[in-house]
This record gives sequence, C-alpha cells and structure tokens, in this order.
Amino acid sequence: MPQLDPSTFLPQIFWLAVLFGAFFLLMKNVALPRIGEVLQARALRLNEDLDTAQRLRVEAERSIAEYQAALDKAKTEAMAMVQKARDEAARESARRIAEVEAKLAAQSKAAEARIAEAKAGALGHVRGAAADLAGSLVEKLVGQAPSTAELQAAVGRAMDRRQ
Repeated sequence: MPQLDPSTFLPQIFWLAVLFGAFFLLMKNVALPRIGEVLQARALRLNEDLDTAQRLRVEAERSIAEYQAALDKAKTEAMAMVQKARDEAARESARRIAEVEAKLAAQSKAAEARIAEAKAGALGHVRGAAADLAGSLVEKLVGQAPSTAELQAAVGRAMDRRQ
C-alpha cells in the first residue's frame, strides 16, 4: 500500500497542501460569494414578501371594516324601509277600515230609516185594521157602531200602553 509507505509521505503531503490550498481558494473566491449572494437575495425576497403580506393584511382588515360598516348601514336602511312600509300599510289599512266603517254606518242608518218607515207604515195599517176590527166587534156586541174618532182614540191608547 503506497499510502502507508514512509518514502512517499513527502510527495503526498505536498499534493495534499496544493490541492487543499486550491480548493480553499476556489471556495473562498467562487463558491462562498455565490452562496452569500443567494442567501442575501433570499433574505431580501423574504423581507419583501413579509412586507407585502403585512400590507395586504392591513388592507384586508380595512376592507373587512369597510364591508362591516356597509353591511351595518344596509341593515339599518333595510330596517328603516321595512318600518316605513309597515307604517304606510298600517295607515292605508286604517284608512280603508275607516272608509268601510263609514260605509257600513251609512248603510246601517239607511236600513234603520227603512225599518222605521216600514214599522210606521205597519203600525198605521195595524191601527187602521185594529180600529176596523174593534168597530166591527163593538157593533156586533152592542148593536151600534162607534164613531171613527172614538175608535181611533181607543186603539191609540191601547197601543201606547203596549209600547
């Protein structure tokens, strides 16, 4: 084995030093600066991404607050519109009810007047019929017909007592 041969130690140590030095210079001047640039670019990009994320988070929070305010405003407006519609419907309903009540009251008064007329007419006919009947009965019982004025007065007194 040549690695363990003491006569070849010196050339092996020389080439080890030359290759180590070359490798060291290559790493120092080429590889490590590139790695440093990549790490620095990555750190910059990471910081930019964090700044962008922070800015977007603030914008999102602002947008959420604006949305919430707009939603609250819309709810308030909707409630006002609903209340306005309710009030208007209640006024319209009250107006219609008043119209119907007035119409029914007028119809009721007209019906009462017709009933009173019919009642007065019927009572007039009843008075006449009662007077005729009473006159016939008195004539059959007594044999003599009473006067129309006496019959009318007697029937009027009898009907007034009944009412």
